[in-house]
Amino acid sequence: MSWPYIILGILGLALLMVVHEGGHLLLARAFGMRVIKFSVGFGPAIWRHQPSGSDTVYQVALIPFLAYVQIAGMNPLEEVDPDDKGSYANASLIGRVAAIFGGPLANYLFASVLFFGALMIGGKQVATTKVEVLPEGAAKTANMKSGDKIVAIDGTKIADFEQMRKIILANPNTVLEMGIERDGEKLKLEVKPAPKGKDGGGLIGVTAQQEFQPVGLEEAAYDSVVLPARVVQAVVVGLTRIIFGKEEAQLSGPIGIVKETGKAMHAGSAAGLRFLGILSAYLAGFNLLPFPALDGGRLMFLGYEAVTRRRPNARVEAHVHAIGLLMLLALILVVSVLDVQKFNLK
Repeated sequence: MSWPYIILGILGLALLMVVHEGGHLLLARAFGMRVIKFSVGFGPAIWRHQPSGSDTVYQVALIPFLAYVQIAGMNPLEEVDPDDKGSYANASLIGRVAAIFGGPLANYLFASVLFFGALMIGGKQVATTKVEVLPEGAAKTANMKSGDKIVAIDGTKIADFEQMRKIILANPNTVLEMGIERDGEKLKLEVKPAPKGKDGGGLIGVTAQQEFQPVGLEEAAYDSVVLPARVVQAVVVGLTRIIFGKEEAQLSGPIGIVKETGKAMHAGSAAGLRFLGILSAYLAGFNLLPFPALDGGRLMFLGYEAVTRRRPNARVEAHVHAIGLLMLLALILVVSVLDVQKFNLK
């Protein structure tokens, strides 16, 4: 993949960060809070502008990853004038919750916009049993080809890829007779799944071939509302499975995400919008996790205040968020090193 698509990947990820911080900014202002700075990127500013009559400085920083918004009085250790009505610290509980929730909400709503664009441009993915054959595996050994449609396994008609996957997983080291349609011709191939799947399940080395069909305005609008919710649900289910040891964590840092975003952009505008939609909804769900330094961690402290009717200790809250941030940065660093080893960025 060429560098222009990697740059597009960086810009796509930056856009999602800007949308996220924009959500914080808009809702903070809606509840009368003063926003001091809105920055795209970190480090020294290479461009800065403060509109006439505005308290906010908008800037683009040297390091292009991420973005942040600085709201007056948001730091728990910051000295606050009790008469400062524009301070986050003096805002109502509902206002502070809204300001924190605004970021994930913006990503969630933006995901719907991206999905709508992808659906209108590229159509809707439909169920198919056409496969892409991987370079190594039982399917390749059996002379299966990309574009082959698997219509039956041992006489059982196959309706979708998931049904086929379950049958193959349940039959490692067993020769399966597969009914194939190739260019209008019906064939039969004998394939022996290798026991390389989870818990020794069978794999033949194929992935589902994506097919899309045009959709109307009404269907696209409906799906664009439903799809972000499914992504967030997948985040919660996946995290639950990881916590209970039912699934291994597959982590990717900024470098890996940029690489995958660039690949999606290379596949076309619809694929790029679809991937950014998934990523935007994922960021919405991830940021709401009750982990220090994330929006969910801040909401957790606000929840404590709502229940106890008293504010948490400012020093404790600041230290908890600082430790959480250090843990996140350490994780990003480790995963980024693994990404560098994994991906070839030529």
